[in-house]
Amino acid sequence: MDCWIGITEEPGRRVIRLAGRLSVSQVPELLEACAHDGRLDLDLTELVSADIAGIEALQRVRSVGGSLYNVPVYLQMKLDSPSGAPTVLPPRKARREGQ
Repeated sequence: MDCWIGITEEPGRRVIRLAGRLSVSQVPELLEACAHDGRLDLDLTELVSADIAGIEALQRVRSVGGSLYNVPVYLQMKLDSPSGAPTVLPPRKARREGQ
């Protein structure tokens, strides 16, 4: 499934719900939906995945004051990474026998 973008107008705020897989092809629609004067909340409860363009779009929305809610842990790690890529831990050193 591609990404579904649902918009709800509530008093004093716009709520955008994302579901499915956010990819480069949905970024323009997402950014257009986020072009709003006032409070902006994105609910990511049903977002399954996001490619690098999707992560960058979410980072951009957050950087201009949008709030992201119910962010899956793996997406939060990508969002918190400066490059939008998952954090990669260095390989562990092999243990020698007897240590």
